[in-house]
Amino acid sequence: MISTPHQENLRKGRYSQQNQVYHVITATKGRNPLFLDMRNARILVNVMHRQPDARTLAYVVMPDHLHWLLQLAGDADLSRTVQSIKSISAHEIGQPIWQSSYYDHALRKDEDMQSLARYIIANPLRAGLVNRINDYPHWDAIWL
Repeated sequence: MISTPHQENLRKGRYSQQNQVYHVITATKGRNPLFLDMRNARILVNVMHRQPDARTLAYVVMPDHLHWLLQLAGDADLSRTVQSIKSISAHEIGQPIWQSSYYDHALRKDEDMQSLARYIIANPLRAGLVNRINDYPHWDAIWL
């Protein structure tokens, strides 16, 4: 595993709050576009939906990264939950695919969850992958 200077600082002060909603972004190793392969993308989606410690609110699987809006269940730990989907998806795909780090943002009470979900889902549009979001196969939100 390659470590960047001060990488451990990213984890300082990080804690998991019961029932908290988080926006998690994690990327593939070397930003390899593994999720252009439909099978790989569907494996990841299925793993997220099977995750017992998180309720998936919205997601988009981009070719080389994932945006995941989730709500932690009970006393679940965010780091363990993210590590679980990364580990299980890598195992089911059959190769190590993830960078070790990830970005997370705990939503504040004043943030609009549906607006964030729309922002997440619009990533393929902003990236120029499709002209209409309905043409992109790897996204979903509970509000639809």
